[in-house]
Amino acid sequence: MASNQKKILTIVGPTAVGKSALAFDLAQKFKGEIISCDSRQIYRGFDIGTDKPPAAVRQLVPHHLIDIVGPEEEFSAADFARLALEEIKQISRRGNLPLVAGGTGLYHRALVAGLFPGPGRDENLRDRLKRKAQDDGLESLYKKLQQIDPAYAAKIRPADSIRIIRALEVFFLTGRPISDHFRQTVSPLEGQGFILHQIGLKLNRKILYQRIDERVRRMFAQGLIEEVRLLLARGVSAKSAPFKSPGYRQVWQYLKSEISLEEAITLTQIETRHYAKRQMTWFKKSEGIVWFEAGDRDGIENFIRECLLT
Repeated sequence: MASNQKKILTIVGPTAVGKSALAFDLAQKFKGEIISCDSRQIYRGFDIGTDKPPAAVRQLVPHHLIDIVGPEEEFSAADFARLALEEIKQISRRGNLPLVAGGTGLYHRALVAGLFPGPGRDENLRDRLKRKAQDDGLESLYKKLQQIDPAYAAKIRPADSIRIIRALEVFFLTGRPISDHFRQTVSPLEGQGFILHQIGLKLNRKILYQRIDERVRRMFAQGLIEEVRLLLARGVSAKSAPFKSPGYRQVWQYLKSEISLEEAITLTQIETRHYAKRQMTWFKKSEGIVWFEAGDRDGIENFIRECLLT
């Protein structure tokens, strides 16, 4: 379909809202290929707890950037943006529509808005900032950030120690607020000739949380505990990045007899709901996203048809 050339569609929203199912349906209707924008599905062996599309689905529609690194390997948002751009170019050359679907906000931002190439980590400076947070309280660092970069401070939570420390680190290393760096950041899509369209899926919070609770129970019923056992038996460290994901950490606690099975399920549900709330907060602040109710398939398809015709 020639109209798909140089067009890109992103689908974002909280976990369990229906992004994967929608992407699959749209890929079939509009000759698309799916690029996963999920920081957990990149890891090989972590299948059930990351809700990877089943093999039958991946055979019907090409999926990309799933199972691409081992659990001990480092993989950054910048790596994702670079590989996603390569996949987008190849999909577009085939005359197909690249559908970038997933809920990892930083990956999405890295692709559509870019990441500033600011200074690397300064461990000595970070240690000093962490000690100050311990001695004087994180609030003291947040107040400092409010003084030097009120725009960025307003976007993050006062309890977000990681972003507060990173923002102060960037300021002390460059003499410029991190928000200035963000304003000068360029998307890797810039200058490539692509036309970007973005949709977001939303759902009543009560219904979304019910879906999350049901999904978590389904994952445990499908064998999440056995999956974790196999990963550990293969020598995968419980300290590796994917083990920090909801579900995997709780199963690890269960296997160590620190919590009961029901506690593992309940804690996974709670953590996943909190994660979904953070996702919505993140994406609501992102520019250029057109929001739809998750069940509004007609509205979404009409929107995409208009996008492909323009």
